[in-house]
Amino acid sequence: MPGEMVPDRRELRASHEERDQVVERLTVAAGDGRLTADERDERLEAALTARTHGELAALLADLPDAGPVWAAGVAPAAPKDVSRIVVDGASAKRDGDWVVPRRLEIESKSGSVVLDFTQAVIAVPTLEIEVAVRSGSVTLLVPPDVVADADADDVAVRNGSVRHQARPEPATPVRLRIQMTGEVHGGSIAIRPPRPPRRGFWQWLLRRPRPVAALPR
Repeated sequence: MPGEMVPDRRELRASHEERDQVVERLTVAAGDGRLTADERDERLEAALTARTHGELAALLADLPDAGPVWAAGVAPAAPKDVSRIVVDGASAKRDGDWVVPRRLEIESKSGSVVLDFTQAVIAVPTLEIEVAVRSGSVTLLVPPDVVADADADDVAVRNGSVRHQARPEPATPVRLRIQMTGEVHGGSIAIRPPRPPRRGFWQWLLRRPRPVAALPR
């Protein structure tokens, strides 16, 4: 809706790369004598388990040079009303901190489209997706707080398939609800959780165990 508030950048989810950047800055600060060994270890542990930009920024607040732009709380771009993706024998992917629009129109002809919502900038409660898949594929990677509806009544399937492998728990808070409509003719739609997170360099260096992703029930 016009005038809708865009959430503070500090509340957005942090990525593995951003955690690794903060770990590196903390390690350098300790080497410069700005942190004691105990402070370094405490902050490294917090950095590796941080969930948001704000949590990471707090670990750097008393160090010179605040670092990444997101540490200053810069707001992300406002969502578009309508975006369109068309592929014909090619592929398209939206991942990282891409801004989720209010409506997304997808046409896939002998190609593939991947939408990864793991680190997406979500400033709308609902995303409408209209698909036209013909001998192609559309894949949605959704974390637990993103719910996708792709019922048979809304998506007409002809010589194709719709696979939903990311059903949320009933009590899970919903940050984004995806409503999908359209048709599949000789193609496929897959909705599944993201792959388990990789082990970052600093996690390997510090001999941290590999993060465990929640498995779909």
